[in-house]
Amino acid sequence: MTKVREIMSTSMTVVDDDASIEQAAVLLADSDVGALPVRGAKDARLKGIITDRDIVVKVVARGKVPSDVTVAEVATLGLVATVDADESVEEAIETMKRFRVRRLPVVEGHAVAGMLTQADVARSQPEDQVAALLEAISS
Repeated sequence: MTKVREIMSTSMTVVDDDASIEQAAVLLADSDVGALPVRGAKDARLKGIITDRDIVVKVVARGKVPSDVTVAEVATLGLVATVDADESVEEAIETMKRFRVRRLPVVEGHAVAGMLTQADVARSQPEDQVAALLEAISS
């Protein structure tokens, strides 16, 4: 049984909840990713996730100034689907299907340890599992 830690992306960037949207956008661009885990600036705990789509829809499309808006104002905070680094990949896939997400922050305790992405699953799992995941999150 493959564990999440064996296939997750570990070279990832995290953004603090008090950072500006401009700073988050730069981190997304520099890291060439579509989402960043959000951690509390005061306690370093996972608080949520922010996506490039959040920035476009909630900031740019509404004419807000990215340097004047914080990540906490835009990100999905609170109840965020996560997966433990020691869970099986099969359990993680079921979580991705249930919540219809392409990315899952991977945690160890309260700390962010990595990110499990649809691409990580596609590279490591049998075609039937990948197809079922794609179907579940795309429909």
